[in-house]
Amino acid sequence: MAGEMEFERPVIELRKKIAELKKFTEEKEIDLSDEIVKLETRLEKLENDVYGNLKPWDRVQIARHPNRPSSLDYIGHLFSDFIELHGDRYYGDDEAIVGGIAKYHGIPVTVIGHQRGKDTKENIRRNFGMPHPEGYRKALRLMKQAEKFNRPIITFIDTKGAYPGKAAEERGQSEAIAKNLFEMAGLTVPVISIVIGEGGSGGALGIGVGNHIHMLENSTYSVISPEGAASILWRNASQAKRAAESMRITAPDLKELGVIDEIIPEIKGGAHRDVVMQAKEIDKVIEKSLNELNNLDEEALVQNRYLKYKNIGKISFSDEYIGVN
Repeated sequence: MAGEMEFERPVIELRKKIAELKKFTEEKEIDLSDEIVKLETRLEKLENDVYGNLKPWDRVQIARHPNRPSSLDYIGHLFSDFIELHGDRYYGDDEAIVGGIAKYHGIPVTVIGHQRGKDTKENIRRNFGMPHPEGYRKALRLMKQAEKFNRPIITFIDTKGAYPGKAAEERGQSEAIAKNLFEMAGLTVPVISIVIGEGGSGGALGIGVGNHIHMLENSTYSVISPEGAASILWRNASQAKRAAESMRITAPDLKELGVIDEIIPEIKGGAHRDVVMQAKEIDKVIEKSLNELNNLDEEALVQNRYLKYKNIGKISFSDEYIGVN
């Protein structure tokens, strides 16, 4: 089955069995309600056991699920009157980053996010959610516009990283990201960043310097992918699962380390199971953040952002690193 994850196979098999019994009951008009109730009770317990004890690598798989909701999915459910704006006014438009103006509960806001495709054709068009420099320059243009018109900024982070190709480097990839970090640090409007899938390296930070940073429960946020870290540490990308456990890249770890502000609960099994319900959970956190940040003046917003990053610095070493050659 497409998108089936190894750790949830027992749950999927039990769901199939329940569905088959229900179909059999309808077709043969045989009462199997007692058996179905027993299986549904067993399913609930199994789901709690599986989804309540996820390992880091399990969360990585959920964050990468092909049906995981994208930035545009959430924008459609959370905002009204969204108008997408295009281009960086220097080179062109990068569809790996979407952005524009919208209304959130009647308040004008600027919304920006990484955007992956839903199928191969769209993924190619959007470069698999890996932005070129013009994507970051587009994002910065929209952020400065938001500052000019005093609109809060909400960003959705979901990328493996900035595109590392030759053309991107020639057009100033590192400079574009660095400039975004510098400019976002001094923005005089509230900035709320939400990691909705993978938050990879500078590609994520390029739109992620916020007053508040939140993460969906099964998203990841890291300087490098588990595969990349495994290739460096153990010269073997197949050790990605081991790397994921050592790197502390999941929401619970990053909350403990003080890197993020709040963990947004996910629908049991992952956000892809019910995008409408997941959007409602995100909505609660955005509303809470805006209420807090709207009470701060321009100077206090900049100071708030400065102190947030100044206080991130707890270092945790794993025994995994001892003896690495």
